Amino acid sequence: MTDVKRYKMLIDGEWVDASDGGTFDSVNPATGRVWSRVPEATAADVDRAVRAADRAFTSGPWAAMLPTQRGKCLRKLGDLLAEKSEQLGRTESIDTGKMLKETRWQAKYIAEFFHFYAGCADKIAGETLPIDKPDLFVFTRREPLGVVAAVVPWNSQLFLVAVKIGPALAAGNTVVLKASEHASAAMLEFGELIEEAGFPPGVVNIVSGHGDPCGKALTSHPLVARISFTGGPGAARHVLYNSAENFAEVSLELGGKSPFIVFEDADIESAVNGSIAGIFGATGQSCVAGSRLYLHEDIADAFLEKMTALAGRILIGDPLAEETQMGPLCTTGQLEHIEREVAHAVSEGAKILTGGKRPGGLSGTYYEPTILECPRQDLRIVDTELFGPVLSVQRFRTEEEVIGLANDTRHGLAAGIFTRSGARQMRMAKAIRAGIIWINTYRVVSPIAEFGGVKGSGYGRESGFQAMWDYTRPKTVWVNTSDAPMANPFVMR
Repeated sequence: MTDVKRYKMLIDGEWVDASDGGTFDSVNPATGRVWSRVPEATAADVDRAVRAADRAFTSGPWAAMLPTQRGKCLRKLGDLLAEKSEQLGRTESIDTGKMLKETRWQAKYIAEFFHFYAGCADKIAGETLPIDKPDLFVFTRREPLGVVAAVVPWNSQLFLVAVKIGPALAAGNTVVLKASEHASAAMLEFGELIEEAGFPPGVVNIVSGHGDPCGKALTSHPLVARISFTGGPGAARHVLYNSAENFAEVSLELGGKSPFIVFEDADIESAVNGSIAGIFGATGQSCVAGSRLYLHEDIADAFLEKMTALAGRILIGDPLAEETQMGPLCTTGQLEHIEREVAHAVSEGAKILTGGKRPGGLSGTYYEPTILECPRQDLRIVDTELFGPVLSVQRFRTEEEVIGLANDTRHGLAAGIFTRSGARQMRMAKAIRAGIIWINTYRVVSPIAEFGGVKGSGYGRESGFQAMWDYTRPKTVWVNTSDAPMANPFVMR
């Protein structure tokens, strides 16, 4: 296996193997073959990374760096990311199966997130308080938290790295990133840009490994001040349990089962394209995938005729080929999970309108774009996140009915609403319980706009300027401006 690429972890400015020499293999999902080997971090490796981050935070050049200087490092990092977008995109596509045309574009656009947070670095300010006592000047200053543990999944990993470390570094924190055990390569290659951008050793560390011991050691470490986690609810429960060891602040961006609602007055062509983008883009491997389609009964037949025809023509194949429209699933486990759930849905009465199987002639973890019409809301598949190209469809009659259906879920990350009525747009945006509402569009992001979920989709927000408050805390300073001696020490002022 001489063609297998070997990676190392970034700890304290050095590229290192696991302390015990442990590794794990990464499989190219398009071919089913091992293509890279990655270090399996031990608890000792994680401890070394966290302590390096803590030293960088408390002493050394990063601790003394002015906010404007931090901003310059972030801007340089963004520039380098844009320059390396082709290489990083190709690595991510090989490692995850996502289409090169998407990973390449995403890596280039993510540079804008680092540029945005570069501008935020010297915009963090406290306030002067109009205190209700004489001879006292009271103000707040916002200070960084310390070491941030950022746990990033394999999908959209460079994007999620940017929304976590961008505000964390702009605010003056240091970071330990944990790469996903399913696909670590792109993040480890991204680490090569850190030193080039001017960040001192220990400011950004990257470890790779499984949830135990790597993730457990990181999220329970006593020197970690904040945990930013993106992943599934099962792993999130472990993170919350681990954080009881260090009382770290926690934000969770979890899965979704997002409703995509199309009313009778919608632009059907636009809504069909939006729904296809929402569920078949990235092979459905997105937290915000619009995997529950609700169609008004007056337009349902015409809509499904158009959508099934388009879905049936989606070109599945090599994610590195420019003509490919949908690549493989990242893991065999995902593929098998989807097959089980689709079969179960059919046994409960769902009807397969298109897809529903592995395509012939392809050796990787491929699954056809699949549309299921579900007769009832209580089918298990309606509220089970599949993380794949499977769409459940139901029909509705009234606005009130579809609000109830859309909100009848454990999740609450995103929603899509297609209607020409401005009044209805406002009513629906208020009524749907989700952290992101897209109206007459879908799957749009910007560094200026925050995102996050409610209910089982987690809590906390990422992106946008508000993230700067999440990575800092206020310190209140009281200054006595009087020359007179303090009064009775036993009476509180």
